[in-house]
Amino acid sequence: MNAAVRAVVRMGIYVGAKVYFICEGYQGMVDGGSNIVEAKWESVSSILQVGGTIIGSARCQAFRSREGRLKAAYNLVRLGITNLCVIGGDGSLTGANIFRKEWNGLLEELAENGEIDKDAVQKHSYLNVVGMVGSIDNDFCGTDMTIGTDSALHRIIEVVDAIMTTAQSHQRTFVLEVMGRHCGYLALVSALACGADWVFLPESPPEEGWEESMCLKLSENRAQKKRLNIIIVAEGAIDTQNKPISSEKIKELVVKQLGFDTRVTILGHVQRGGTPSAFDRILASRMGVEAVVALLEATPETPACVVSLRGNHAVRLPLVECVQMTQDVQKAMDERRFKEAVKLRGSNCNVAVINVGAPAAGMNAAVRSAVRVGIADGHRMFAVYDGFDGFAKGQLVGVLSPLGLSVFSTLPGKHLEKIAEQIRSHNINALLIIGGFEAYLGLLELAAAREKHEAFCVPMVMVPATVSNNVPGSDFSIGADTALNTITDVSARVPAK
Repeated sequence: MNAAVRAVVRMGIYVGAKVYFICEGYQGMVDGGSNIVEAKWESVSSILQVGGTIIGSARCQAFRSREGRLKAAYNLVRLGITNLCVIGGDGSLTGANIFRKEWNGLLEELAENGEIDKDAVQKHSYLNVVGMVGSIDNDFCGTDMTIGTDSALHRIIEVVDAIMTTAQSHQRTFVLEVMGRHCGYLALVSALACGADWVFLPESPPEEGWEESMCLKLSENRAQKKRLNIIIVAEGAIDTQNKPISSEKIKELVVKQLGFDTRVTILGHVQRGGTPSAFDRILASRMGVEAVVALLEATPETPACVVSLRGNHAVRLPLVECVQMTQDVQKAMDERRFKEAVKLRGSNCNVAVINVGAPAAGMNAAVRSAVRVGIADGHRMFAVYDGFDGFAKGQLVGVLSPLGLSVFSTLPGKHLEKIAEQIRSHNINALLIIGGFEAYLGLLELAAAREKHEAFCVPMVMVPATVSNNVPGSDFSIGADTALNTITDVSARVPAK
């Protein structure tokens, strides 16, 4: 979070703005006084490597009431603060949006009470709000990663690696409880990273009879001479009846059923501490810069936004929509609609589909399946018309059904700058190229341009489709068999002489 604070302060000062610290969260905004101080360039020196946040954070019951928000508005308006950057979870961001909606009414009430003059109401008539998500759980919808998650994963993996030495030496089973009351991201990714035998998540409860299945898995691993077992459980893990699955319950089960020497380790708040990872420092810095730019570009009509990570890009999304989707996940889990919760939790991508080269039978089938699979998984699919030429001109259309897109296209080399701009402006997270040898060469050019154009640093995949069957690396291209059938049919009708 300190990297985000640092980026906001220095970017703000760089563009000539006055930047203020609000210490102790919303409580500091309500209390005012020494809690709101001007930040200088040197105020954020040497904080990148420090965990937590130097300006503090606190829960604030007073800010939940209109009276508390009235005090907060007074403390801001007297200093001329009308741009607010909030770093927190969905609760903090929801509070910020309510504050923004009430802002003008709060100022008018302050004027009626004689605490500010009418000129101040006119001069500071609207409040701009931009949010950044700081949460180790990675539980906010709309962003691929939240600030702090990667560092927390580093802490977990360090502990697991240390424990595995003991576990191997003594042939023990370890049950590790990690944070995640409502989101199992930390548990899932750490389980994948350390090769755990079993994992328990809030969003995906184990099926009935999981006790027997887990014990069978653990005993099979021991029979294969594996000297340890690692089970990772999120603190909010539940069964299909919404009943908690605790780490102690899992330990008792393993000891009773298998007789394995089993220990429980609860990582607790150690996951929140320590030095932030390089990824978190860069992520927070990029988000902080984007937050300041968003505030500078905001107008009275601009809705509150949250700066998110999509693919490799910092993007702005409507705050209200993201908060609502995050709350919908919890509602689905409470109502035991777990599959829907997992689907809501997933990140959606913008995928562009482009045909390059001469038409080949079967290209539309490839487009159709790609589009429908993408839409079924919740992604937004774009059709690019007229190949790379159309890409450069911005001929991208959101599609809900398969379209015929096959055209001959020039290579992208002379359009790289414009294509990169289209990828940025449409927030394209992945590119699917369907075509022949020209498509192959085009993909090579895009990949080679990654050093100059960051926009091309997204997943790019080519599906060979050409009657010539001349794409390296593929035994058979889409369209080649149909062309051969046509040749065979025609040749069969030529009268024998």
